[in-house]
Amino acid sequence: MLANYLIGLREGLEATLVVVIVVAYLVKSDRRELLGRIWAGVAAAVLVSLAFGALLTFGPRGLSFEAQEALGGSLSIIAVAFVTWMVMWMARSARSLSGDLKGAVDKAAAAGGVSLVVVAMLAVGREGLETALFLWAATQAATSTPLALVGAALGLISAVVLGYLFYKGAVKINLGRFFTWTGAILIVVAAGVLGYGVHDLQEAGVLPGLNGLAFDVSHAIPPGSVAGTLLKGTLNFSPATTWLQAVVWVAYVAITMTVFFRVIRHSHGPAPIPREPAGSRS
Repeated sequence: MLANYLIGLREGLEATLVVVIVVAYLVKSDRRELLGRIWAGVAAAVLVSLAFGALLTFGPRGLSFEAQEALGGSLSIIAVAFVTWMVMWMARSARSLSGDLKGAVDKAAAAGGVSLVVVAMLAVGREGLETALFLWAATQAATSTPLALVGAALGLISAVVLGYLFYKGAVKINLGRFFTWTGAILIVVAAGVLGYGVHDLQEAGVLPGLNGLAFDVSHAIPPGSVAGTLLKGTLNFSPATTWLQAVVWVAYVAITMTVFFRVIRHSHGPAPIPREPAGSRS
């Protein structure tokens, strides 16, 4: 539940901030008549995301066990790839996000027609599709699907409330620091989803090593115990982990976390000082 809450909060807040920036910009630039197009684009993005989530949930039914495991494992790995890209993109682009969005809004408003609807739908829809895919993958790995869905829903609701408070000016937090810490946490959560996806592919016979266990602590941490449930719900930890799962988990966290903090340091560094042209000194 906690992991899915963080996913819903992080992903939902990104989409909410996009809407807040666009709406605030239109209001401040005295173009309130265009707000309806923004909300139409947001509604379309939400509907597409819900439809995608329903397709992921009900589409695989009727397939054989091996086919379901192969599909689930493949989608889990794809979800991790999307989330990794999203975390890196936000780390690199957070400082220029507002300016980029305002420029896109100006161009769309000048073009007229449904351009603003499309801009809003693409901006929010990208986050919505990524959220639907990653939440689906994380929910499949969870021990309790209802609790996982409740956690995700609470995270999304919290994101909407925070977005509204940002818009009203009631809440001011360091968004750079927020996205840094939640990004790091999300990398660990994604590593668990990746390990779960690898295990699915092993059960489907796509990857080898299903019976080669790196460790088995089921006797010390039973899957149904409080500790086992907490570790499974937050980190997708499996008491019986194969060698391939363990290697993939460690490699993903080590490489992705290193790259992530390098991107953070680079994007938050001071702007370069322009060099004086040669021969300009007297």
